[in-house]
Amino acid sequence: MPTLRQFHYLVALADLGHFGRAAVAAHVSQPTLSQQLRALEQRLGVTLVERRLAGAELTPIGREIAERARRILVGVEDIRALAGRAAEGAAGVIRLGVTPTLGPYLMPQIVAALHREQPDLRLYIREGIPGEQARELARGQLDMLLSPLPIAGGELAVEPLLRERLLLVAPEEHPLAKRGRIARADLAGLPILSLDHRHHFHRQVARLCEEDAMVLLRDYEGTSLDSVRQMVGSGLGFAILPDLYIRSEVGGSAGVQVLEVEGWTPSRSLAAAWRRGAAMGPTYLAIARRIEAAAAEIIAA
Repeated sequence: MPTLRQFHYLVALADLGHFGRAAVAAHVSQPTLSQQLRALEQRLGVTLVERRLAGAELTPIGREIAERARRILVGVEDIRALAGRAAEGAAGVIRLGVTPTLGPYLMPQIVAALHREQPDLRLYIREGIPGEQARELARGQLDMLLSPLPIAGGELAVEPLLRERLLLVAPEEHPLAKRGRIARADLAGLPILSLDHRHHFHRQVARLCEEDAMVLLRDYEGTSLDSVRQMVGSGLGFAILPDLYIRSEVGGSAGVQVLEVEGWTPSRSLAAAWRRGAAMGPTYLAIARRIEAAAAEIIAA
């Protein structure tokens, strides 16, 4: 009979379309993953994968089996989580994925509030790329996700939380910083710093640059919002930063000046997500509402 591990390898390959990347995601060597998939094909008596030099693509029957395998793996993971929480006699540990453009400056306040309200609830928080974490959520490797929209995955319950303004910041010594309020036409040609291209936030900043003829500095990509802000403070360029980051205690506007741009009102939408039908669904919804309230408190302050 096929094993759960073989199904896990098949789902990873279906998600990533490449043996090497699938092996990394599954934490095994590429030869092991390839051998196990061949063994799965032999046991089932069908070809699941079309192997190519540039990657791999599942056959029609391979795609159908992968989707059924995904549901099996998620169900098994839910059973393990439910049994583990029952054995602990408490709410247990919830694996929460967050984007680096949100978690570091919003989660401390949320964790403290949740601990006061539900002392038995523990959060294992893991930062990552939103698109990758959405796939991990669908596979059962995460319980919940906090991310900007859109969040891909028809099998996920997505709860919109709030819309957050995006603000333009300049080096404090720049002439535009001394003006404070500028016209939208002044945006043309401004050098803009951002995160690396894997982040959803990078793609949003790139679109804003295209709309107003700003120049995205692709040779100077930050690893965090803090690093982007610090590069702005050093005079390397300008940046577009989330309002919650600028207002937070661990973020802030030290070394930079927030500019008010006439007629320029970009924003992003934030949401929480979890698997549809998850046993802990009501708990995840309560956490989502706490996140929403914490964000509102920061903005109101």
